[in-house]
Amino acid sequence: MEILHIYVSLLLLVVSYLFTTHIHWKVSNLPPTIFPTLPIIGHLYLLKAPIYRTFARISAKHGPIILLRFGSRRVLLVSSPSIAEECFTKNDIVFANRPNLVFGKILGDNFTSLVWAPYGDHWRNLRRIASTEILSTQRLNEFQDIRADEGLLLIRKLLSNSSPVNMKSAFYELTLNIMMRMISGKRYFGGDIVEVEEEGRRFRKILDEAFSLAGASNLGDYLPILSWEKKDVFFQGLIEQLREKQVNEEKNNNNKKKKTMIEVLLSLQESDPEYYTDKMIRSFVLVRFSSTTKQFFIIDRG
Repeated sequence: MEILHIYVSLLLLVVSYLFTTHIHWKVSNLPPTIFPTLPIIGHLYLLKAPIYRTFARISAKHGPIILLRFGSRRVLLVSSPSIAEECFTKNDIVFANRPNLVFGKILGDNFTSLVWAPYGDHWRNLRRIASTEILSTQRLNEFQDIRADEGLLLIRKLLSNSSPVNMKSAFYELTLNIMMRMISGKRYFGGDIVEVEEEGRRFRKILDEAFSLAGASNLGDYLPILSWEKKDVFFQGLIEQLREKQVNEEKNNNNKKKKTMIEVLLSLQESDPEYYTDKMIRSFVLVRFSSTTKQFFIIDRG
């Protein structure tokens, strides 16, 4: 009898929760939602792979704009071009920030990097640096020979290799080589220097460990803190190497015209060391790799 009372109490609690949640939604002037919104999990019970088909089914059944709750977070599902345009024009500032996920706190240096920083003066300054100093047309044209050289090296490698080649891995290493040469002047893959190859393996392992977490279902349970320490140590090593190289070139009056991305940021650091810290430079470098690595991570898992 006591167990029955417990079950009845739990049932009444759940019903009361669902009812009050539904009423709250109605009076809060929020977009329509799907009933029921379950305690703790919200609408996570609706999700099935592939996720984009689940969203398509929800939109087809419930309309072009639906407010869902994934755990404790609200998620707005929009399938109408006109509503999407309104979100990113009239209400662009409202949707400008990313959610404060643990992933962004760790990889985004406590939400201070270009990708994770909230909309404001700091984000605008980072965006200005990226567009004018790092990714401007002039800057990218300066590295055209690097892209052409790496493409030629890959073609030669494929022509000289009689055994089957993993093209995903080959293109991944091509991309990393191009980016590393633009960022630090180093080439890690496809060379003959053992020390460089070993450093390249450590570099790729750090990236794979870091961005494979983007697909973790429970990120808080799988954060390998040592990976972030490895990441900081690795990229700080690149900064120190290029800082020493820059000092030696200035002593020998051998300032080259073409600078790597880290060297550009180190030059800015000389004029404003409090803002252009090593931490900020490390964050900038990691952002450049994040989108590429996550794309290959997604492709690798279909």
